[in-house]
Amino acid sequence: MKKNLALLFGLVLVMSLFTACSSGGGKAKTGLAVVTSTDHSSKDAGEEDGLAQADSTVAAVIVDSKGVITNVKFDVLQTKTKFNAAGELTTDAAATFDSKEMLGEAYGMRKASPIGKEWFEQADALAEYVTGKTLKEVQGIALDGGYPTASDLTSSVTMNISDMISAVEKAVNNAQDLGASADDKLGLGLVGNLHKSTKNASAEGDGAATAYNHYAAVTFNKDSKITSSIIDASQATVNFSVEGKITTDLANEVYETKLELGDRYDMKKASGIGKEWFEQSKGFSDYIAGKTVAEVTGIAVDGGYPSAADLTSSVTMSITDMQTAVERAGANAK
Repeated sequence: MKKNLALLFGLVLVMSLFTACSSGGGKAKTGLAVVTSTDHSSKDAGEEDGLAQADSTVAAVIVDSKGVITNVKFDVLQTKTKFNAAGELTTDAAATFDSKEMLGEAYGMRKASPIGKEWFEQADALAEYVTGKTLKEVQGIALDGGYPTASDLTSSVTMNISDMISAVEKAVNNAQDLGASADDKLGLGLVGNLHKSTKNASAEGDGAATAYNHYAAVTFNKDSKITSSIIDASQATVNFSVEGKITTDLANEVYETKLELGDRYDMKKASGIGKEWFEQSKGFSDYIAGKTVAEVTGIAVDGGYPSAADLTSSVTMSITDMQTAVERAGANAK
């Protein structure tokens, strides 16, 4: 009897140790979400140039089997396009834009912060605060006009976080089982440009300032190989007249990403392989699974388009910005 009890106790101890050792891993879901608005800072032209500004707030998450967020990253792209009172662009249409995370100290929030912290420091603090919480707990974070009020958060975060909370909510809700583990590293890469449709206003019609962003949420294992990824993109347009007046209803404009648009993006009919944008994005993510960042950036392209037969069967659209987004995600993964 004593022998049996000893064996049973030993078995329980082994199982407990196994559980403790493996609790950090296990299958997990990967999520990515974007919240875009153009009504915060956009303005008509007058004596000074007008401004078409798209603010895209992004959250990437890893969520474990119990619905607990084990990793989260935030970033924001502000795409600022200026135009004059004649409806002519004064921002170079070839301009590129760095995210707030990439700008670092150059973003310049520290001097205006009551706690003396830069944007990236506050974003990291919010990420740390959210990690270990469920979506319900994140939704319960107390805000006043978008600003946190709980003392255990306001000591490190005093900026408006309403869009960041909304992005987390969307990211958790759309998270999928794509091959990540709960203890994987998580990276978030953003690429900001102006779309080729950006143009001056004329007698033929309004001008357009179209922010064209790419986003990559990428998870990595201990060997720095990609275990999962979600690639998305968005186009946010602000129109303006030949008088330099904004004609877009900014307060009511809704911007969806290409993944959110799904079949409504309507690439399939123009695709040489009959695949929609979201299908090709998934094809690219499937292709880079198991690869390192160096292998992803080394994928052969011709004018931005993939040229390897094992990829062109599922992806024929330009992948240059997708590669760059993955590279940036790898650089900040943790």
